[in-house]
Parts: sequence; C-alpha cells; structure tokens
Amino acid sequence: MEFVQQKRGMTAEDLYKLNSVNDPQVSPCGTKAVYVQTSIHEEKHQYISNLFLTDLEKNISSQWTYGEGKNTSPRWSPDGSRLAFISDRSGKNQLFLMSASGGEAKALTKEHLSVSQPVWSPDGKKILAAISLAPDDKLDKEDRDEKKLPEPLVVEDMRYKSDAAGFVKNRKRQLAVVDVKTGKLELIGSREFDYNDGAWSPDGKSIAFTSNMTDDPDQTLISDVFILSLETNEQQQLTNSNGFFGNLSWSPDGSCLSFFGHEKEFQSATFSKIWLYKMETEELSCYSADWDVHISDAVVADFISGSVNPGLIWTEDSQGFYFILTDQGNTGVYYGSLEGQTLPVRFEQEHVYGLSVHPGSHTAVLGISSPDHPCDLYFFDFSTGENRQLTNVNDEFLQEIELAVPEAIKWNAEDGLEIHGWIMKPVGFKNGEKYPLVLEIHGGPHAMYANTYFHEFQMLASSGKAVLYTNPRGSHGYGQHFVDQVRGDYGGSDYTDLMSAVDYALETYDYIDKDRLGVTGGSYGGFMTNWIVGHTNRFKAAVTQRSISNWISFYGVSDIGYYFTEWEIGGNLIDDFDKLWQHSPLKYVTNVETPLLILHGEKDYRCPVEQAEQLYIALKRLKKETKLVRFPDANHELSRSGHPKLRIDRLNHIKNWFSEYL
Repeated sequence: MEFVQQKRGMTAEDLYKLNSVNDPQVSPCGTKAVYVQTSIHEEKHQYISNLFLTDLEKNISSQWTYGEGKNTSPRWSPDGSRLAFISDRSGKNQLFLMSASGGEAKALTKEHLSVSQPVWSPDGKKILAAISLAPDDKLDKEDRDEKKLPEPLVVEDMRYKSDAAGFVKNRKRQLAVVDVKTGKLELIGSREFDYNDGAWSPDGKSIAFTSNMTDDPDQTLISDVFILSLETNEQQQLTNSNGFFGNLSWSPDGSCLSFFGHEKEFQSATFSKIWLYKMETEELSCYSADWDVHISDAVVADFISGSVNPGLIWTEDSQGFYFILTDQGNTGVYYGSLEGQTLPVRFEQEHVYGLSVHPGSHTAVLGISSPDHPCDLYFFDFSTGENRQLTNVNDEFLQEIELAVPEAIKWNAEDGLEIHGWIMKPVGFKNGEKYPLVLEIHGGPHAMYANTYFHEFQMLASSGKAVLYTNPRGSHGYGQHFVDQVRGDYGGSDYTDLMSAVDYALETYDYIDKDRLGVTGGSYGGFMTNWIVGHTNRFKAAVTQRSISNWISFYGVSDIGYYFTEWEIGGNLIDDFDKLWQHSPLKYVTNVETPLLILHGEKDYRCPVEQAEQLYIALKRLKKETKLVRFPDANHELSRSGHPKLRIDRLNHIKNWFSEYL
C-alpha cells in the first residue's frame, strides 16, 4: 500500500520556510535575468536577500551573492558586462559593483552614506543614485562625533517625521552621480530641495527627476517633473505644480519622457495615469485620460518582499511601452502604442507584482502570485505567447501544506452598488459542519485585496476559520467614482458595504455559524474594525491593528495626519472639530460589547500608538473586554516587513484571540 502524506495547514511560523522572489531584471542581451530572493533566518530572526541569475534559455538559476545581509536592486550595465546593486553588508545600504562573469563585489560608496535606487548612465561610466543628507553631512567622509552629547530636535517644518525613516532632522533626499571608476560622488541640483525618481536621458546629457520646489512645500503638496541639463546646469519644469508625478522613463530615442501620476482631482483617491512629454514640441499630454483604471499595482498583501514599480517600459523602437494595470481584483500587463492602441498581453486571475521587459525581443520576466501560490518568476514572449515558469522557490515546502483556495463572490450593497470579494473555506472543511467566520478589512482605504497570496488568511483558514475579504467602496480596481465614494463618508456606506458582505455570506453559505463572527483589519481596516464594534454587536471577537480611533488627535501626530484628515474626512482640527469627532470610533466606545484585541507598533508614525492607547484606556475604564499588545521598534509596516519574530507574534495573537472567543 502506497503511503500518502497527510498535509497540514499553514502556521504563522511557516513564514520562516517561505521564500520570496522579486525585482527581476532582464539582461541587455535578453538571454539572462537577475533577481532578488529573500528568506528569513529562523534562528537569527533576520531577513536575508541575495541575487540569483537565471538563464532564460536553459531555465537554470544560480546564486550570485552570498552572506546573511540584504543584497537588492540589481541593475545591469548598458553593455551587460557588470552589475550594480545595493548591499547592507557594511551596516548601511551601499552601492556595489561586480562583473557579470562573477567574482568579488566592489563597494563604490562610503560607509557613512545610505544609498538606494541605482541607475546606469547610457555610456556605463556613471551611476545615478539616491542618498539622504542633512545640511552638514559630507559626501567624502563621516563628519560626526559618535560620542557627542544629545541635542534637542528643532522642528520648523510640518512634515518632520516619516513612518519609514523616523525623524527627518532636516535631511533632504538627494541624487548623486557616482563615477564607476573612482567612486567619486557629485550631487545634482541644490541641497535645499528633495530630489527623487532620477532618470538619465538616452544621450546622457540630461537627468529627469521629481521635486517640490514651491515656496512652501508643507502647504503645497505636489511632486513636479523637471529636466536638468548636465551641460548648462539649467533645469526645465514640465508639470504645473498641481499634482503628484513619478516613475520617470525616457523613450530610447529620447523624443519622449513618460511618467505616472495625477493632478489631485480626487486628492488621495485619484487614479494614477500615464503622462507623455514630447521633447520636440514641449507638449505634455495624459495618455490614459479616458481610462477608468488605476495604472500600477494597488494590491495589498503581507508576504511578497521588495516589490518595485517598473514604471513604463519602452520598446526598442520608441513606438510603444508595457506597464502594470490594476483592475477588478487583479493586476496584469498591458501594451500601449503612441498611436493610442492598447491591449492586455497578460491579464489573468492573479497578481503580477514584478515586470522586466527586453525592449527588442518583447520577451519578459514576470513576478506572479496567486492565493494558493505565494510567488514565482515566469518567462513570457509577448509576441508568440510562449510562457514558462522559471523558479520553484517554495515547491518543496508546499508539498506538505494544504492551502485554502478562495471563491470569488459578488453581491449588491445596501444602495444597489455591486461589490466584489472572496471567501475561503477552512482547511480540512467537512460538509455539514459549522465554522466561525472572520471578516478581513484592508488598509488604505485606497488599495485592493486581490488574487494574491496572503499569509494571515491562510493561517486563519488552517485554524478552522472561514475567511471573508472584500473590496468595499474606497478600494482601487473598480473605477474612479468607486474609489472616491469613501472620502468624507468614513463609517457610512463603507460600513454598510462590509455588513452587506457578511449578510451575503450568511445567506449563501450554510457552513458559517452566525453566532461566531469575527472582524479584523489594519490601518483604515483598523479604523473600520473600531467603527464596527461601536455600531453593532453581531461580532463575537475583534482584532484592531495599527488603527485610527480619534481623528482629532490623529490630525497632529501622524506623519500624514494634517493633510490626510482633510482629504479623507473633509475637515481640519481648527474649523471642523465636531466633524472629526463625529467620524471618530472613540466617540462610540460606550457601545462596544465585542471583546477587542488592540495591536500596535511603538514606532508607528503613520497611525501613532497614542491612537491605541486612547482606545484601550477608554475600554478598560468602562470595564470592557480588551487587551493591548505593543510591538517594540515596529512601524506601520509590521505585518509586511517588520521584525520576523514580531510578525510571527502578531499573527499568533490574532489567531489565539479568535480561537478563544469564537
């Protein structure tokens, strides 16, 4: 008798066993690709990222860098003979260079600088890179006394902290040109402003970048596109200081500069569009003005590490381009021509999170994830339709795992609007049995759940829970009007959308126990979890994560609070105090009867921990069932890129709370 191995469900700790592959880069010759593979060292609880090379003709991959640090952002030299990449092996992210034939990597930048986003010059002699500098920082050496006494932080700007970087301390993001031969750095532009999204012109004579050079950047929240002439040092502004733009790329013939962005028509809910600037006529036009879709990847997930927005990828003849598009719970690849013809070249029930295209052969390497396949890289020939899988980074481990496969659902909300979502049966599902259901709510709110792998969902499904996750109004992927409907109405129709999802699930699936319902979410999903338990007692357990509970205090303490509150809620602390309180879950805390677990990172500057503290103390003062878990040194990205052990702890707290109360 043949022995059949009994499969098990996914656990929180299985994050240690999964690998992520990302940022594929096809070589200039089109026969090879380099990519980043990330894993977690289980004993040291640290991320390890190394570069791998794959032969696209033979489907053979080999490891290129080693060690227990992070090696990321690989970029081929124009002739394909060298590879630039970023490594933290010296303690900070530095720019390294190595031969494409192998050998030891050479550091090009100094250890006191933190470098990112390398871009080769067309002649291969220089590399453009991003660095962060304070006014007194030097390029050539460390000019600080590590033993100096502490000094107060003097704040004069409204945006003085960042969830990603902490206190800015007057630092500006700069672009520097690195000489490949000597390692000498030369800044472009002025240290007075931030510079981002650097892109060389094909002739190497100019650099395009984005910046906010208005008189008062705190009050004028924009990102303009500029072109700087390296010969004359003159710069030209291409956009009108009325929107956000980025992801710059030149056509190979230099006739056109492309970028993504929008003119803030719907503030933070505005779809990203494709823009083209023609150099000869100095004409700026919106290529996708009439499209009711979001350009780029708007998917929210908790596993794939190091995703990179590839922007617009031009073809060799400068007559067309490829790009990623978000729609209806999926992302895929589209082709567009300068004549205005567009067509999908890869759009399936999946999440395309990585893209690199060889401009001459129209072949590509894609990173793809689906709910029951965490991630892998695939080769595609857009001309012939040939496609094949290049990596199998999790196949061996997944042979012992039973993954839940979601079912896509659609229903009509209270006002008749069609809403899209998914439901997962528990792992080991048996007909005739009743199961608890957990409603998951994504953050943003302008993001999208999708046909992608989500570790938290799989863990809950393996613990005997059905999982319901949806894209209520405010989500990307369903049109500009849909994504804008939540603004000024937090806790209104978005709340009834979510309740209609639960109603639909209970009416449609007889295996759900209506008396064992749970709800959880993070960021905006945490706000909505707080709102839900203050407005209904139908849920028997809730977990709120990195949440907002009080829009009044949020206004002054978040790194985005002063403008995000105005854009999303429609009011400010000075003129609209009552409106902010009306939309604050804390106002309704006396109504809460649902046991509520509160999870929050200590260094979350996006939704600061005081939001959790207020909610927790108010609930305890009222003798409600609650618990607060604070994660040291964790920011808003805890669930996605936080310390591995804390990510595991977070997942287990969620699982255990629902197991206890459901």
